[in-house]
Amino acid sequence: MLLKHIQATSTPTLHCPLSLHMTLKQLRCLREVTRANFNISAAALFLHATQSGLSRQLQLLEQSLGTALFVRRGKRLLCLSTAGKKILLIAERILLDAENIRESARELSDATRGSLTIATTHTQARYALPTVIRRFIREYPQVRLSLRQGTPAEVSSLVSSGKADISIATEPEELQQDLVMLPCHELQRIVLTPARHPLLKTKRLTLKTLAHHPLITYDFAFVARSKIVSAFEAVGLEPNVVLNAIDADVIKTYVEFGLGIAIIPEIAFEPKRDRALRAIAADHLFEPNTINLGVRRHHHLPGYVYAFIEMFAPHLTHAVVQKAIEKVD
Repeated sequence: MLLKHIQATSTPTLHCPLSLHMTLKQLRCLREVTRANFNISAAALFLHATQSGLSRQLQLLEQSLGTALFVRRGKRLLCLSTAGKKILLIAERILLDAENIRESARELSDATRGSLTIATTHTQARYALPTVIRRFIREYPQVRLSLRQGTPAEVSSLVSSGKADISIATEPEELQQDLVMLPCHELQRIVLTPARHPLLKTKRLTLKTLAHHPLITYDFAFVARSKIVSAFEAVGLEPNVVLNAIDADVIKTYVEFGLGIAIIPEIAFEPKRDRALRAIAADHLFEPNTINLGVRRHHHLPGYVYAFIEMFAPHLTHAVVQKAIEKVD
């Protein structure tokens, strides 16, 4: 009876001759199905394949390895088996190496052509990157440049999944284990008010004073917001947050309309453009935010990507970034 119970509950094994005729296509199918939360339809759509074709590739991979990679309920995939979890980790490294080979070959043929996708937040895209991007386009006119915007967690996920080459944002609350995060610079905060606001007459701002005013701030997905709230909570105060947004320009618009004051990065205030607004230094009240550059571990970067990184953060030289990427944990 005990033997029968063990056979019924253990991970099923596919009884077929072991053959390692696996392909990169099959490994890619395994990876994308897992990323799609085991939704065959969504993974097939991403891979530009049919559902039946994707399922067949997964079956061939299991037959080649001689073990089941998934826990199934009928035809439905529930999760990875124990073997599947181990094999997925290896498959992701193999696919990354294959991608690095392609990138290396492409760079050898022409080091000035290619593409660069940057995942970043609105504040960085709008205020920190324009001058860097203008310089980069001038020096590398044949590189296709793309910006993908989102929250810190979203931009990290884009790099982790290979949909972006680098991320530029504050560090997300949950770090992606396959990413290296390199500090670029710090952002000090200011309090933003409409012109002729009572706070402008205050000699030195305090958190207690700010707590009496309606506050417009970043969405919960931003580390900046959590640090602001934490500063108030540390002294037993609760800020009166009336509006959340993920866009600094939206926040400024509602401050201008008189809905409240805002706490934003100093870089997002432009006196010549924001003529109806006033800024008050608040670096003594809130700790600065660190902007980080995120890149996948052991990922090959073309020379022009290293050039872009150094334009944005001069201390992140080719040697520094490469050493961090290749570091073995």
